[in-house]
Order: sequence, then structure tokens, then C-alpha cells
Amino acid sequence: MAITDDLRKTFSDPTPLYFAAGTADLALQQAKKVPSIVEQLRAEAPARIDAVRGIDPNAVQDKATARAKEAQETLQTKVSGLISTLDTDLKKIGETAQDIALRGVGVAAEYAVKARETYEKVAEHGEQTVKTWRGEAAEEIEELAVAFEPKPEPVEVKDEKPAEAKAEPAPAKKTAAKKAPARKTTAAKKTTPPAK
Repeated sequence: MAITDDLRKTFSDPTPLYFAAGTADLALQQAKKVPSIVEQLRAEAPARIDAVRGIDPNAVQDKATARAKEAQETLQTKVSGLISTLDTDLKKIGETAQDIALRGVGVAAEYAVKARETYEKVAEHGEQTVKTWRGEAAEEIEELAVAFEPKPEPVEVKDEKPAEAKAEPAPAKKTAAKKAPARKTTAAKKTTPPAK
């Protein structure tokens, strides 16, 4: 029974659907920004191309070589400093490894919490999106109904009864309701006719 209850709970939970709807809506919002970015790149492209054409390849190569040498020297000094400070005591290395593992677990738990919060935010956004879609769909249906339904034309009803008779039906119903029980009582008092 617990498995079926879990399955019912899982399949009846709309949160994943709301998450998907929220993701789709956010993707649509980002896609709407693409044309403006393309226009901006199109406007900036000629200036950037001219700047690239004006660069001397030898100067770029010299700068890259200087940066590579500088990075190599920095890396060598840091590695040599790390090796010199590295404690060869195995017990201390074991404690350090355990501390690093515990920190890793803590970081993983923190990321899991952040991921859950983000999931819930996107699901809430998706729920609002779905509500908006439903509202818009209802409005579109109303607009279509108004567009396709002809306007009702007033129809003249010819009544043969005079105006006085129109005003009397409501009181007549009340009296008819009172007379009905009286008829029943009279029917009960009737005797059978004599036989011939």
C-alpha cells in the first residue's frame, strides 16, 4: 500500500509540470532578447573587424609569449612553495583529507539546498505562467464566441391575453394551490353511486 500511495503522490504532484512550464516561459523570455543582441552585434561588428585588422600579429605573439613566461614563473614559485610547506606526516595528511571530505559534503549539501530553492522558484513561476495561459485561453475563447455568435435580435411576442390577465397569473397560482387540497377532501367524502 505504501508503494501505491507513493506512486499516487508522485503522479498527482503538479510541481514537475509547473517547473517545465516555468522553464519554457523563462526560455521564451530569453529568446525574445536574442533579436536585440543580434542587432547590437551587427552594429558593433564593423568596428571590431577594423580593430582586428589593425593589430600587428607580431605584437600579439610577443604579448602572448610574455604572458606565458610570466604564468610559468608564477606557477613554479607557487608549486615549489607548496612542496616546501607540505608536511610529510601521514597522520596530518589523513586529517587534512578527512577535513577536505567533510567540507566537500557540506558544499554538496549547500548546493543541493540551493538547487531545491531554485527548483521551487521556477515551479512557482511556472504555476503563475500556467494560470496566465489559462486566463488568456479563456479570454480568447470569449473573444471567439463574441465574434462567431450573432447578436440576438429582439423578438416580438404576440400575446392574445389582455394586460389584466397578465397581472393575475401569480395570485391565481396561489388560489389553485389552496383549492387542490380541498378537492382531495371532497373526493374522499364522495360516496359510491347506487347500483342500478
